[in-house]
Amino acid sequence: MTNDSLVFANMVETSLFFIYTRKYIFMEFRTIVDIPKSCFQIPPCEKMLFVGSCFADNLGHRFCEEQFQAIVNPCGVMYNPASILHTVHKVKEEKPNVAIFTLGTNHVYILKETGEIVDNCAKRPQKLFEEKKLTVEECFDYLKQAVVELQTENADVHVIVTVSPIRYRKYGYHESQLSKAILMLATDQLVKAFDGVVEYFPAYEIINDELRDYRFYKEDMLHPSDQAVEYIWQRFSEIYFGKETQEFLREWKPIKEALGHKPFNPESEEYKMFMTKTMLKVEALSKKYPTFAFKK
Repeated sequence: MTNDSLVFANMVETSLFFIYTRKYIFMEFRTIVDIPKSCFQIPPCEKMLFVGSCFADNLGHRFCEEQFQAIVNPCGVMYNPASILHTVHKVKEEKPNVAIFTLGTNHVYILKETGEIVDNCAKRPQKLFEEKKLTVEECFDYLKQAVVELQTENADVHVIVTVSPIRYRKYGYHESQLSKAILMLATDQLVKAFDGVVEYFPAYEIINDELRDYRFYKEDMLHPSDQAVEYIWQRFSEIYFGKETQEFLREWKPIKEALGHKPFNPESEEYKMFMTKTMLKVEALSKKYPTFAFKK
Protein backbone atom coordinates (compact mmCIF):
# COMPACT_ATOMS: atom_id res chain seq x y z
CA MET A 1 0.00 0.00 0.00
CA THR A 2 1.37 3.44 -0.99
CA ASN A 3 1.76 6.26 1.51
CA ASP A 4 -1.17 8.12 -0.08
CA SER A 5 -3.38 5.03 0.21
CA LEU A 6 -2.37 4.53 3.82
CA VAL A 7 -3.16 8.15 4.66
CA PHE A 8 -6.54 7.88 2.95
CA ALA A 9 -7.35 4.65 4.80
CA ASN A 10 -6.48 6.29 8.13
CA MET A 11 -8.68 9.28 7.28
CA VAL A 12 -11.62 6.98 6.49
CA GLU A 13 -11.08 4.99 9.70
CA THR A 14 -10.92 8.21 11.75
CA SER A 15 -14.11 9.55 10.14
CA LEU A 16 -15.99 6.29 10.76
CA PHE A 17 -14.83 6.28 14.38
CA PHE A 18 -16.01 9.88 14.81
CA ILE A 19 -19.41 9.09 13.28
CA TYR A 20 -19.76 5.97 15.47
CA THR A 21 -18.75 7.85 18.62
CA ARG A 22 -20.98 10.84 17.84
CA LYS A 23 -23.91 8.48 17.36
CA TYR A 24 -23.56 7.09 20.86
CA ILE A 25 -22.81 10.43 22.48
CA PHE A 26 -26.25 11.66 21.44
CA MET A 27 -28.16 8.46 22.12
CA GLU A 28 -31.04 8.55 24.62
CA PHE A 29 -30.96 5.69 27.08
CA ARG A 30 -34.37 6.38 28.61
CA THR A 31 -37.71 7.78 27.49
CA ILE A 32 -38.55 11.14 29.04
CA VAL A 33 -42.23 11.73 29.80
CA ASP A 34 -43.35 14.94 28.12
CA ILE A 35 -45.54 17.01 30.45
CA PRO A 36 -47.32 20.09 29.09
CA LYS A 37 -46.96 23.31 31.07
CA SER A 38 -49.79 23.86 33.50
CA CYS A 39 -52.41 26.56 32.94
CA PHE A 40 -51.82 27.72 36.54
CA GLN A 41 -48.96 27.96 39.02
CA ILE A 42 -48.82 27.11 42.71
CA PRO A 43 -47.59 30.09 44.75
CA PRO A 44 -45.42 29.79 47.87
CA CYS A 45 -47.11 28.37 50.97
CA GLU A 46 -50.34 27.68 49.05
CA LYS A 47 -53.34 26.19 50.82
CA MET A 48 -53.55 22.60 49.54
CA LEU A 49 -55.35 19.32 50.10
CA PHE A 50 -53.85 15.90 49.38
CA VAL A 51 -56.18 12.89 49.30
CA GLY A 52 -55.45 9.39 48.09
CA SER A 53 -53.09 6.46 48.36
CA CYS A 54 -49.87 6.33 50.37
CA PHE A 55 -48.19 7.99 47.40
CA ALA A 56 -50.30 11.08 48.25
CA ASP A 57 -48.79 10.85 51.74
CA ASN A 58 -45.26 10.81 50.30
CA LEU A 59 -45.81 13.82 48.05
CA GLY A 60 -47.97 15.72 50.53
CA HIS A 61 -45.47 15.46 53.36
CA ARG A 62 -42.80 16.91 51.08
CA PHE A 63 -45.05 19.93 50.53
CA CYS A 64 -45.45 20.25 54.31
CA GLU A 65 -41.67 20.24 54.73
CA GLU A 66 -41.48 23.10 52.24
CA GLN A 67 -43.97 25.12 54.32
CA PHE A 68 -47.00 24.82 52.05
CA GLN A 69 -50.29 24.91 53.95
CA ALA A 70 -50.96 21.28 53.09
CA ILE A 71 -53.56 18.99 54.62
CA VAL A 72 -52.56 15.40 53.88
CA ASN A 73 -55.07 12.54 54.04
CA PRO A 74 -56.93 13.97 57.06
CA CYS A 75 -59.19 10.90 57.24
CA GLY A 76 -56.45 8.38 56.50
CA VAL A 77 -55.18 6.84 53.29
CA MET A 78 -57.86 6.58 50.58
CA TYR A 79 -57.29 4.27 47.64
CA ASN A 80 -60.38 4.54 45.42
CA PRO A 81 -62.45 7.40 43.93
CA ALA A 82 -65.43 6.79 46.24
CA SER A 83 -63.30 7.10 49.36
CA ILE A 84 -61.62 10.22 47.98
CA LEU A 85 -65.10 11.75 47.61
CA HIS A 86 -65.89 10.81 51.22
CA THR A 87 -62.81 12.69 52.46
CA VAL A 88 -63.54 15.76 50.32
CA HIS A 89 -67.08 15.83 51.71
CA LYS A 90 -65.74 15.86 55.27
CA VAL A 91 -63.11 18.55 54.79
CA LYS A 92 -64.47 20.70 51.95
CA GLU A 93 -64.91 23.65 54.34
CA GLU A 94 -61.11 23.89 54.51
CA LYS A 95 -61.45 25.53 51.07
CA PRO A 96 -58.10 24.55 49.53
CA ASN A 97 -56.90 26.47 46.49
CA VAL A 98 -55.27 23.34 45.07
CA ALA A 99 -56.37 19.75 45.65
CA ILE A 100 -54.35 16.72 44.59
CA PHE A 101 -56.08 13.35 44.23
CA THR A 102 -53.92 10.25 43.96
CA LEU A 103 -55.90 7.26 42.73
CA GLY A 104 -54.70 3.82 43.75
CA THR A 105 -57.33 1.29 42.67
CA ASN A 106 -60.90 0.89 41.46
CA HIS A 107 -61.54 -1.92 43.98
CA VAL A 108 -63.96 -1.01 46.78
CA TYR A 109 -65.39 -2.86 49.78
CA ILE A 110 -69.12 -2.69 50.52
CA LEU A 111 -70.55 -3.38 53.95
CA LYS A 112 -73.24 -5.97 53.26
CA GLU A 113 -75.44 -4.77 56.12
CA THR A 114 -75.81 -1.23 54.76
CA GLY A 115 -74.73 -1.48 51.12
CA GLU A 116 -72.31 1.43 51.64
CA ILE A 117 -68.74 1.65 50.42
CA VAL A 118 -66.40 1.75 53.41
CA ASP A 119 -63.10 3.59 53.50
CA ASN A 120 -61.55 1.24 56.01
CA CYS A 121 -62.61 -2.25 57.04
CA ALA A 122 -61.26 -1.53 60.53
CA LYS A 123 -60.03 -5.14 60.85
CA ARG A 124 -63.59 -6.47 60.87
CA PRO A 125 -64.20 -9.99 59.47
CA GLN A 126 -63.96 -10.21 55.68
CA LYS A 127 -67.31 -12.02 55.50
CA LEU A 128 -69.05 -8.74 56.42
CA PHE A 129 -67.91 -7.15 53.16
CA GLU A 130 -68.37 -7.60 49.45
CA GLU A 131 -65.59 -6.58 47.08
CA LYS A 132 -66.54 -4.75 43.91
CA LYS A 133 -64.67 -3.17 40.98
CA LEU A 134 -65.89 0.27 39.95
CA THR A 135 -66.43 0.90 36.26
CA VAL A 136 -64.90 3.82 34.37
CA GLU A 137 -68.20 5.71 34.59
CA GLU A 138 -68.54 5.07 38.33
CA CYS A 139 -64.99 6.27 38.98
CA PHE A 140 -65.64 9.36 36.87
CA ASP A 141 -68.89 10.10 38.70
CA TYR A 142 -67.29 9.93 42.17
CA LEU A 143 -64.41 12.16 41.09
CA LYS A 144 -66.81 14.59 39.42
CA GLN A 145 -68.78 14.91 42.65
CA ALA A 146 -65.54 15.58 44.56
CA VAL A 147 -64.55 18.39 42.18
CA VAL A 148 -68.02 19.95 42.31
CA GLU A 149 -67.99 19.91 46.12
CA LEU A 150 -64.64 21.69 46.16
CA GLN A 151 -65.90 24.26 43.64
CA THR A 152 -68.95 24.91 45.81
CA GLU A 153 -66.65 26.15 48.57
CA ASN A 154 -64.03 27.75 46.31
CA ALA A 155 -64.91 28.59 42.72
CA ASP A 156 -61.24 29.15 41.85
CA VAL A 157 -59.98 25.77 43.07
CA HIS A 158 -57.62 23.76 40.87
CA VAL A 159 -57.45 19.96 41.00
CA ILE A 160 -54.51 17.81 39.99
CA VAL A 161 -55.14 14.08 39.57
CA THR A 162 -52.43 11.43 39.58
CA VAL A 163 -52.52 7.65 39.42
CA SER A 164 -50.36 6.00 42.04
CA PRO A 165 -47.39 4.10 40.61
CA ILE A 166 -47.69 1.52 43.41
CA ARG A 167 -48.76 -1.89 42.11
CA TYR A 168 -51.17 -4.05 44.08
CA ARG A 169 -49.73 -7.52 44.55
CA LYS A 170 -52.83 -8.93 46.24
CA TYR A 171 -54.88 -8.45 43.05
CA GLY A 172 -52.22 -9.95 40.82
CA TYR A 173 -50.10 -7.75 38.57
CA HIS A 174 -52.36 -8.16 35.53
CA GLU A 175 -55.44 -7.15 37.52
CA SER A 176 -53.46 -4.26 39.00
CA GLN A 177 -52.71 -2.99 35.49
CA LEU A 178 -56.37 -3.28 34.50
CA SER A 179 -57.32 -1.30 37.60
CA LYS A 180 -54.85 1.46 36.74
CA ALA A 181 -56.19 1.57 33.17
CA ILE A 182 -59.75 2.13 34.42
CA LEU A 183 -58.55 4.94 36.69
CA MET A 184 -56.69 6.57 33.80
CA LEU A 185 -59.75 6.42 31.54
CA ALA A 186 -61.89 7.98 34.27
CA THR A 187 -59.28 10.68 34.86
CA ASP A 188 -59.15 11.47 31.15
CA GLN A 189 -62.92 12.04 31.19
CA LEU A 190 -62.58 14.23 34.27
CA VAL A 191 -59.92 16.45 32.71
CA LYS A 192 -62.08 16.94 29.62
CA ALA A 193 -65.19 17.65 31.68
CA PHE A 194 -63.41 20.29 33.79
CA ASP A 195 -61.16 21.93 31.25
CA GLY A 196 -58.92 24.51 32.92
CA VAL A 197 -59.82 23.25 36.39
CA VAL A 198 -58.60 19.63 36.49
CA GLU A 199 -55.19 18.52 35.22
CA TYR A 200 -53.47 15.14 35.07
CA PHE A 201 -49.92 14.74 36.35
CA PRO A 202 -48.25 11.53 35.05
CA ALA A 203 -46.60 10.19 38.22
CA TYR A 204 -47.47 6.65 37.14
CA GLU A 205 -45.81 7.09 33.75
CA ILE A 206 -42.70 8.73 35.23
CA ILE A 207 -42.05 5.76 37.52
CA ASN A 208 -42.99 2.98 35.10
CA ASP A 209 -41.79 4.45 31.82
CA GLU A 210 -39.16 7.10 32.53
CA LEU A 211 -37.35 5.58 35.53
CA ARG A 212 -38.29 1.95 34.82
CA ASP A 213 -35.75 0.28 37.10
CA TYR A 214 -36.09 -1.64 40.37
CA ARG A 215 -33.41 0.53 41.96
CA PHE A 216 -36.10 3.22 42.16
CA TYR A 217 -38.26 1.00 44.36
CA LYS A 218 -38.12 0.15 48.05
CA GLU A 219 -37.25 -3.34 49.26
CA ASP A 220 -40.79 -4.63 48.63
CA MET A 221 -40.29 -3.83 44.91
CA LEU A 222 -43.72 -2.16 44.89
CA HIS A 223 -43.39 1.26 46.53
CA PRO A 224 -41.26 4.03 44.99
CA SER A 225 -38.01 4.77 46.79
CA ASP A 226 -37.25 8.11 48.42
CA GLN A 227 -35.07 8.90 45.41
CA ALA A 228 -37.99 8.25 43.03
CA VAL A 229 -40.34 10.45 45.09
CA GLU A 230 -37.70 13.20 45.06
CA TYR A 231 -37.45 12.93 41.28
CA ILE A 232 -41.22 13.20 40.91
CA TRP A 233 -41.14 16.24 43.19
CA GLN A 234 -38.59 17.84 40.87
CA ARG A 235 -40.68 17.10 37.76
CA PHE A 236 -43.77 18.42 39.53
CA SER A 237 -41.87 21.59 40.48
CA GLU A 238 -40.93 22.22 36.85
CA ILE A 239 -44.58 22.20 35.82
CA TYR A 240 -46.35 23.94 38.70
CA PHE A 241 -43.85 26.26 40.41
CA GLY A 242 -43.19 29.72 39.01
CA LYS A 243 -40.26 32.03 39.74
CA GLU A 244 -41.68 33.28 43.05
CA THR A 245 -42.14 29.77 44.43
CA GLN A 246 -38.73 28.65 43.22
CA GLU A 247 -37.16 31.70 44.87
CA PHE A 248 -38.98 30.99 48.14
CA LEU A 249 -37.77 27.38 48.13
CA ARG A 250 -34.17 28.51 47.54
CA GLU A 251 -34.40 30.93 50.47
CA TRP A 252 -36.14 28.40 52.70
CA LYS A 253 -33.68 25.55 52.04
CA PRO A 254 -30.73 26.79 54.21
CA ILE A 255 -33.17 27.73 56.99
CA LYS A 256 -34.76 24.27 56.85
CA GLU A 257 -31.31 22.66 57.02
CA ALA A 258 -30.34 24.85 59.96
CA LEU A 259 -33.54 23.97 61.83
CA GLY A 260 -32.90 20.29 61.17
CA HIS A 261 -29.40 20.47 62.64
CA LYS A 262 -28.95 18.27 65.74
CA PRO A 263 -26.41 19.83 68.13
CA PHE A 264 -24.09 17.93 70.45
CA ASN A 265 -24.98 20.35 73.23
CA PRO A 266 -28.34 22.12 72.79
CA GLU A 267 -27.74 24.13 75.98
CA SER A 268 -24.51 25.70 74.76
CA GLU A 269 -24.35 29.45 74.15
CA GLU A 270 -23.02 28.82 70.66
CA TYR A 271 -26.09 26.78 69.71
CA LYS A 272 -28.48 29.29 71.29
CA MET A 273 -26.87 32.06 69.25
CA PHE A 274 -27.11 29.89 66.13
CA MET A 275 -30.85 29.35 66.70
CA THR A 276 -31.42 33.05 67.39
CA LYS A 277 -29.87 33.94 64.03
CA THR A 278 -31.91 31.22 62.32
CA MET A 279 -35.18 32.47 63.79
CA LEU A 280 -34.33 36.00 62.65
CA LYS A 281 -34.05 34.60 59.13
CA VAL A 282 -37.47 32.95 59.59
CA GLU A 283 -38.91 36.30 60.65
CA ALA A 284 -37.40 38.03 57.62
CA LEU A 285 -38.87 35.37 55.33
CA SER A 286 -42.28 35.87 56.95
CA LYS A 287 -42.17 39.57 56.13
CA LYS A 288 -41.20 38.91 52.51
CA TYR A 289 -43.86 36.21 52.00
CA PRO A 290 -47.10 37.08 53.88
CA THR A 291 -48.56 33.57 53.35
CA PHE A 292 -45.55 31.99 55.08
CA ALA A 293 -46.69 30.72 58.49
CA PHE A 294 -43.71 28.89 59.97
CA LYS A 295 -44.40 25.46 61.41
CA LYS A 296 -41.87 22.94 62.65
